[in-house]
Amino acid sequence: MMKVFLTEAKQYIEASFEKELRIETKSSRNDLVTEVDQYIEALFTRYLKQYFPSHRIFGEENAEHKVESLEGAVWIIDPIDGTLNFVEQKRDFAISIALYMDGIGEYGIVYDVEKDDLYVGEKGKGATLNGREIRRVSDRRGVADSLLIANLSAVNLYPKLKEAIRVSRGLRLYGAASLEFMAVATGRAGAYLAANLAPWDVAASKIIAEELGCIVSRLSGEEIDMLEKGTSVVALPKVYQELQNLYLKK
Repeated sequence: MMKVFLTEAKQYIEASFEKELRIETKSSRNDLVTEVDQYIEALFTRYLKQYFPSHRIFGEENAEHKVESLEGAVWIIDPIDGTLNFVEQKRDFAISIALYMDGIGEYGIVYDVEKDDLYVGEKGKGATLNGREIRRVSDRRGVADSLLIANLSAVNLYPKLKEAIRVSRGLRLYGAASLEFMAVATGRAGAYLAANLAPWDVAASKIIAEELGCIVSRLSGEEIDMLEKGTSVVALPKVYQELQNLYLKK
């Protein structure tokens, strides 16, 4: 199911590059939704009803795709993570889909459409990139040896992060949470710190990152509630401990 869905989704997205998009704003002028977001979520819904009719969907774009619990089988989807990037740059956006069984993340995919890179993670079985096994992250690298990814909202919440950024090898920002998670999960960055992420922003990426040895939590160190918006950090083990001990203190 997933392979056929992603192939059709990619074809639709690439065809949309040649068209004038219908763009709407949601919570702010930079929080966008297009007919492509809506179509991709509807397309996945059709496939899911065909193959797994008893499963539920928790999605970003359809008001009917809201849930109050994660009991049973729930698919969490962000049809276009990084819609602003999609609209303005035609790159650095992804399809993000996860399967949670009774609240436990079992399977997640992040598909970087423009690069045609497919990240897949399955609980207890590791993760792959385009079918090839991804090596687990280093537990030796600290903040000083790493690039950091952080949005301004996270730094405003925890001002000591400015010092962490100064100590680190530099700051990067992609504008798509799932791809920023993947940068950490593949060892290209030491941590990604963000505020106000929705469940669909992190559901799939969390599964993949944890399978590769990363630590994922709220900035406060609490576990992420996959039904609520909130802060998030994904980091290499040593980077995570240094951030919590030295920089994630108000």
